[in-house]
Amino acid sequence: MPLITVVLTICVVGVLLWLINRFVPMQGQIKGILNGVVVIVLVIWLINVFGLLHYLTQFRVGQ
Repeated sequence: MPLITVVLTICVVGVLLWLINRFVPMQGQIKGILNGVVVIVLVIWLINVFGLLHYLTQFRVGQ
């Protein structure tokens, strides 16, 4: 995936999240949860795009 596509996707998600936070009236706690979910999904997507998700699934904890 080209780097420009990744950057544009991050920008679009950021603008959409800003628009929702700015113009959609909702409780502060719900905004925080929404922001957290969007950031977590975006980070997982970025890890997948850069091909690191496969390496993360190979880690083992314990024996």
